[in-house]
Amino acid sequence: MQFKLFISEYIDHLHRILSSLDKNELVKLEQLLCTLSGEQRVYIIGNGGSAATASHMVNDFGIGLKRRGKLNISAIALADNLASCTAIANDTGYDNIFYLQLKNVLNPQDVVIAISCSGTSPNIIKAVRYAKEIGATVVGFSGFDGGELARLSDIVLHAQTNPGEYGLVEDVHMVINHMLYSWFVQKD
Repeated sequence: MQFKLFISEYIDHLHRILSSLDKNELVKLEQLLCTLSGEQRVYIIGNGGSAATASHMVNDFGIGLKRRGKLNISAIALADNLASCTAIANDTGYDNIFYLQLKNVLNPQDVVIAISCSGTSPNIIKAVRYAKEIGATVVGFSGFDGGELARLSDIVLHAQTNPGEYGLVEDVHMVINHMLYSWFVQKD
């Protein structure tokens, strides 16, 4: 296969995945973001590329929209604290890196945005289960078949792909972030 053909196929496949997103779930997330006050916290969690997406979301939602006077969202990407993540992983295990940062801090009115391509990452699932116990709202960004994350989430943003299509899932998650950001920037 030539690269030029691969480019066309990748773009076409990405378009199909984006077109299949549940627009009602996107509307639910937009409405949720509109209802947040500065007292509520949005904790965003993810591993690897999804951790980078979490950081980017904090930049767009927590800084970009706030500085433009569009929304007042207090957003925190838990993977951004390298010292906490590595201390927790070293001392108690990697499965606890998000859970222990949320424990006794997360409130029922808060939101956890969990990003996992597979929807099965043990540290994501443990944190999401804790959030559900507390009564916080869980927004799940998933791919592949959605995994347990899709089943546990209150709002499900699922990029239906074949297992292993990490790049496409991460592309979709970033498009959702930019779509929401762009919507709020232009919205009166």
